[in-house]
Amino acid sequence: MRIATIVGARPQFIKCSSLSKELRKKNEEIIIHTGQHYDENMSNVFFRELKMPKPDYNLNVGSGSQSWQTGEMLIKIEEVLLKEKPEMVLVYGDTNSTLAGALVASKMGIPLAHVEAGLRSYDRSMPEEMNRVLTDHMSNILFAPTRRAVVNLRKEGVVSGVHAVGDVMVDTLTNAKESIKKNESPILDLDLHDCPFIVLTIHRPQNTDNSKNLGSIIAGLGGTKNPIIFPMHPRTKKMMITTGLIKKMPKNFIVIEPVSYFEMIRLMMDSKLVVTDSGGVQKEAFLLGRKCITLRDNTEWPETMVNGNNILVGADTGRIKSALASPWIFKKSRAKPFGCLGASRRMAAIISDC
Repeated sequence: MRIATIVGARPQFIKCSSLSKELRKKNEEIIIHTGQHYDENMSNVFFRELKMPKPDYNLNVGSGSQSWQTGEMLIKIEEVLLKEKPEMVLVYGDTNSTLAGALVASKMGIPLAHVEAGLRSYDRSMPEEMNRVLTDHMSNILFAPTRRAVVNLRKEGVVSGVHAVGDVMVDTLTNAKESIKKNESPILDLDLHDCPFIVLTIHRPQNTDNSKNLGSIIAGLGGTKNPIIFPMHPRTKKMMITTGLIKKMPKNFIVIEPVSYFEMIRLMMDSKLVVTDSGGVQKEAFLLGRKCITLRDNTEWPETMVNGNNILVGADTGRIKSALASPWIFKKSRAKPFGCLGASRRMAAIISDC
């Protein structure tokens, strides 16, 4: 089968790396990179590090408003699909690249498969939530990573083509940990004098594009004495500079450039705590057995909140300080809400049988 895989952002490269290897055993795959993430540390490094095939197409869409970016992708993806004539389109997650790929496939009558189907935060103000819902309702094959995702789809009347296969990130993360143990990835050279540190990521528009929220987050995190390693997203950096917050950062912040996937996993493995507004990082922290504070009021991954291992604090200074001061200890769940190894193999088998 000829499959067009559409990716455009860091989390999608990571998920694609495991499934692509399985798909190519029996199928022909064309990788289309929309260019949604185009910075070297947010894009190309992931293909090299995860040993992925280079994209067959890079659409170089770049940044812009939600509507402009999606519109540009629609035009360019359609051109590629008209040329390549795939028998299936495969999309991942909840980005603008996901929605654009789904819309073009649907309009062209090409069967659509969605990896990470059924996730819901039930916050329609988030662009990602709308991308998820719309993509699911256009998909012919829906790969649900958890039981809750299957239930979410059933509530919306989506039952045909739904497959509970587990989470592909379990495969990718397991392989990454093995590579790190073999010293295949560079480790950040940060002299922290053996002091327990916190890893911070901020990239959601609701935080980065809102100077009040961003300032509240920085103020809340400034209340801890632990070093905070902050790989700063380009969008976040731009806002920090524009608002002058970059000059007001507490002394315990260690700002670094965006890191590769292996470097991020190493940071989380060695950290005391993870603070993030990323859905993927919440899940990675859970799988790595790390406590997490999430800078949002909701999450599409409620499974991570079992035993209080992930706490939602929004952008509220007081709630952030309270969570940092909490004596909670990570209690690893005996259950495996994200399934076992082999999600990539199971998905590839379903696609190959179509």
